Amino acid sequence: MIRLAVQSKGRLNEESLKLLKDAGIEVDDTKRKFIGKASGFPLELLYLRDDDIPGVVADGSADIGIVGLNEIAETGADVEVIRKLGFGKCRLSLAIPKSMEYHGLEWFEGKSIATSYPSILHCFLYSKGISSDIREIRGSVEIAPAAGIADSIFDIVSSGGTLVSNGLKEVETVFESSGV
Repeated sequence: MIRLAVQSKGRLNEESLKLLKDAGIEVDDTKRKFIGKASGFPLELLYLRDDDIPGVVADGSADIGIVGLNEIAETGADVEVIRKLGFGKCRLSLAIPKSMEYHGLEWFEGKSIATSYPSILHCFLYSKGISSDIREIRGSVEIAPAAGIADSIFDIVSSGGTLVSNGLKEVETVFESSGV
């Protein structure tokens, strides 16, 4: 039996299940289940949070996983990327309040940045010689500047609509990601 870890919800979940279906593998994808089985194929699915997938593949709890490359980079899990899947494309970017003027990375010197991806952000800032206060937040990162939690954010961007609706503008793309 092959154990495949997939995201429990969201776009990567939908695309992963579509990939399996296109390959002729029908899976029990009933919501509220954490383990699903394929009919007529020796496959068991583990429905997990995206940030847990690299770890369960690395420790052998799952044989393989489908996850965003950003999650592998953030966790530092010792896993092999076999293939880019061509879906779930996004980027991790720095964004600031749209009312602020931006003239380059030095804007972030001494500023606070809210993120769910502190490792990727730390490596990037360190490589650029920028010293900032990284504030780790899980979810709803976009509200941090308006709520006075941080001066700016570093988060996943697909279309940019969430940034705009929260009064932010994307100023630097740091990491390109997709499903792997």
